[in-house]
Amino acid sequence: MDTKGRSFSNFSRAKEFYAEIFESELHIQEVMGTQMAFFNATDGGVGGAVCHGENYTPSAEGTIPYLNGGTDLAPILSRVETSGGVVVVPKTKISDEVDYFAFFMDTEGNKISFILRINFGLL
Repeated sequence: MDTKGRSFSNFSRAKEFYAEIFESELHIQEVMGTQMAFFNATDGGVGGAVCHGENYTPSAEGTIPYLNGGTDLAPILSRVETSGGVVVVPKTKISDEVDYFAFFMDTEGNKISFILRINFGLL
């Protein structure tokens, strides 16, 4: 998962939201005046962080990260809703080659996507 560059107006709420949906503890660190909560990057997985600082503004516009939603989007989308987020586009088939995606709004108003890749060798 990689949420680098996502900003949050309520850092504690955002940290808890992402910890709940990914069922993983985030590790807090301050870097050059920016609060960051880092995801665990285990077994060669992609890591990242949620950030809060003076020059960060949550947004549903602009770049949308596409995060690995695992092998089934239903459980993680369910956790989005029970953790205070909103699913704005449910699991949707893209094509036989690209598989599925979904969009959600996190607790701070950032628009994020999950992608489910069944055919990993095609991209």
